[in-house]
Amino acid sequence: MQDRQEQTSQVVVTAQQMRDIEERIFAAGMPVAALMEKVAGLIARRIQDIYPLFGEHGDKSKASSSPSLPHSLTPSLPHSLTPLLPHSRVGILVGPGHNGGDALVVARELHFRGYEVLIYCPFSKLKELTSQHLQYAKSLDIPYYEAIEPLQNCDLLIDGLFGFGLERTLTDPVATAINQLNEWKKPIISIDLPSGLHTDTGEVLGTVVRATHTLCLGLWKVGLLQDHALDYVGKAELIDFDIPLADIQAVLENSPSIKRITKTTALSTLPLPRPPVTHKYKEGHLLLICGSRRYSGGAILTGLGARASGVGMLSIAVPESLKSIMVAQLPEALIIGCPETDSGAIAQLQLPAKTDLSSFSAIACGPGLTQDASPILQQVLDRTNPLVLDADGLNILAQMGTLTTLQKRQSITVLTPHTGEFKRLFPEIPDASKDRIKATREAAAQSGAVVLLKGARTVIANSQGIVWINPESTPALARGGSGDVLTGLMGGLLAQASSKKIPVEEIVATAAWWHSQAAILAAQERTELGVDAYTLTNYLIAVLASTSTNLLQ
Repeated sequence: MQDRQEQTSQVVVTAQQMRDIEERIFAAGMPVAALMEKVAGLIARRIQDIYPLFGEHGDKSKASSSPSLPHSLTPSLPHSLTPLLPHSRVGILVGPGHNGGDALVVARELHFRGYEVLIYCPFSKLKELTSQHLQYAKSLDIPYYEAIEPLQNCDLLIDGLFGFGLERTLTDPVATAINQLNEWKKPIISIDLPSGLHTDTGEVLGTVVRATHTLCLGLWKVGLLQDHALDYVGKAELIDFDIPLADIQAVLENSPSIKRITKTTALSTLPLPRPPVTHKYKEGHLLLICGSRRYSGGAILTGLGARASGVGMLSIAVPESLKSIMVAQLPEALIIGCPETDSGAIAQLQLPAKTDLSSFSAIACGPGLTQDASPILQQVLDRTNPLVLDADGLNILAQMGTLTTLQKRQSITVLTPHTGEFKRLFPEIPDASKDRIKATREAAAQSGAVVLLKGARTVIANSQGIVWINPESTPALARGGSGDVLTGLMGGLLAQASSKKIPVEEIVATAAWWHSQAAILAAQERTELGVDAYTLTNYLIAVLASTSTNLLQ
């Protein structure tokens, strides 16, 4: 059974769901003031971890506080013995609500730890608890300002202006103040969300704090995982303040869930370890249908992605003219040379004797295919194999009519579009770039397919409304051929899982996680510019090698 922390790290909530969960906590008897002290104490401690006050020769790793002791029990070192680091002056941005109250408790704690603290609060009306904390901060002679300019010389800024639930466009003087502090290019830590970011959509509400760190409180908010929020979120991490699982489950049980893909969930769906007695066909047989004379690389990259999946048997149908180069690249695969059109596309499938499409555990179709191969897609759609469609497979499907075609299909279909392909597949669904989660969920519901919408935060949805979000990726994947690798990898995993009772969307989520983690690892070793699609295939196994202990547990 997963521990509580792992379970909560997967949960993603809307603003209303977070309100409902907090209301249950308060109704059970948790005082608001006590929860604020607990949360703000955790925030203050994390800030000290990221930007410690003391160190030797500017070494942030040597903080004055011992991590094994509560901060209240940790002795403060005299400034004369240990030099200050360049983050000794901290500006605290205080809003009118409880987010502002959290910020004021953080201000107090940092003040007691020896930081020089300045407070900015442009609001005349504050919630009662926030007002009390401000009054106490003033009694400690912490400087307080209604204008932002005095904070310009701060080394670090803490954004506690607005928490979850903000929906209105920000106006002056706060909007102007946010624009000013963004121009200063100082490190900024936002509490819960960067102020000005819509909790659910990640939309910028006029202007928004451009944070270097975001400390999300309790549970992940949907807006932080939307692509267009990423320029403002910086490095995001969860501050877990022990929300009871019963409260989370009570609020979310009647709503389709949104989940973050984590390392633990991804590894749990991999078909490893293998049983000691097995054979290649028990480990899945994947058919790839891909490539054309013009786009031979798509077939190669898809095949290399499938190879890395560990699928037991791999067959690849390509135009006859590609057979020799495919054999050279993938000697272990069965390369099926097919008759081709004048343009070099597959004209018809020509499978080996005693083999038909029902022989395969799964089929993946599309990379490099060209739209001249449209009869091939109709042929595989008519069968009951689990099917992954990408690239020209999606373009042909869009021409056929996505919904009318898929609603006739009686088996699993996985669609893997980028935003442009999504628009062609689902022209009636509003712009997916505004709310990717809502759009992907609607597309899956209408089509009955599992839909993977590619992006910096890839979104996956099934027809029941369950959504998975891949919370990590890298711009290194913005290279031609990266998607072909994902198609092969995903097809191989689906083929292996065909005899196991694992939900398809979880297999798709694992493929997305594995693919992005390989790119992240490659970018760390080779820089983002050094991660071409072929290089990416070489890092897929490296990701699993680095987690081999987990796989064998």
